[in-house]
Amino acid sequence: MLDPVPPLLSVRGLKKHYAIRGGILSRVVDKVHAVDGVSFDIAPGETLGLVGESGCGKSTTGRAIMRLIEPTEGTIQFEGRDVTRLQGEELRALRRRMQIIFQDPFASLNPRHSVRGIIGEALVIHGLAKNRRDLTEQVVRLLELVGLRPDHMTRFAHEFSGGQRQRIGIARALAVQPRLIVCDEPVSALDVSIQAQVINLLEDLQEQFGLAYLFIAHDLSVVEHISNRVGVMYLGRVVEIATARDLYANPLHPYTEALLSAVPIPDPTAKRSRVALKGDVPNPINPPSGCHFHTRCPIAVARCAIEVPALITGANSHAVACHLRHETI
Repeated sequence: MLDPVPPLLSVRGLKKHYAIRGGILSRVVDKVHAVDGVSFDIAPGETLGLVGESGCGKSTTGRAIMRLIEPTEGTIQFEGRDVTRLQGEELRALRRRMQIIFQDPFASLNPRHSVRGIIGEALVIHGLAKNRRDLTEQVVRLLELVGLRPDHMTRFAHEFSGGQRQRIGIARALAVQPRLIVCDEPVSALDVSIQAQVINLLEDLQEQFGLAYLFIAHDLSVVEHISNRVGVMYLGRVVEIATARDLYANPLHPYTEALLSAVPIPDPTAKRSRVALKGDVPNPINPPSGCHFHTRCPIAVARCAIEVPALITGANSHAVACHLRHETI
């Protein structure tokens, strides 16, 4: 029997709290629980989709993994090394292996640099180009990989459409030959037809280079298409993780059921019962005790307001954090 392949990325108990300061001395008076104990693994070559409402902590999780923001607590193991303990040159070397594609392709590209400078900067920083000619050749190859022309490298970001800008962002991420790319809502700012092109490009690149993705999005249909597994977040916590097929066919957590019930069905004759949630998302400064979802949950019991449900894995590696659904997995 073959030994199981260790995960490429392993996140355990990740927390990110933002301090709120007030008063004359700017003392810490409270904190925002942006991410509140997130755990998951990503295998080599796998795509894990991360979904949830705006403000649930998806993007904060991705940026904490990249160390673009500092985690408050928890461990992030990448290729067997604890990312949270790396500094200086070690952290810079790690960033060759982990890259990010941002949501806004215009804001993430330096308007003062040509495309050659935007893509070539990482090659220079990490010493991946032998000379100026080699740098140009690598930039041309990367542009062609993402469906752009070699002559595009002399242009600036404002001269491109949104879809083309995102392709430039993808080329920049690929420049340093990473193993993991955090895709932070990479298609949410694009037209639907362009979204499909970018998603297909990401899938082709994954197959060609064996990339792993953490794909953050709020569009459940997009996540279903590209992901091997999907994690659902609510108010800073992961409430369910399963294969994309299992999650969409058999959602276990009441919040996941509500999210999926709101997804439009292409067939106008098909009927689906809508799960309407009561109230609004609680304030992350003062989240509910116990299960964060209990104030809006249609099946909540007294225990849910007191005890935090563990994320327990059952059959088919389907994990759910719900006291009343643990017995069903």
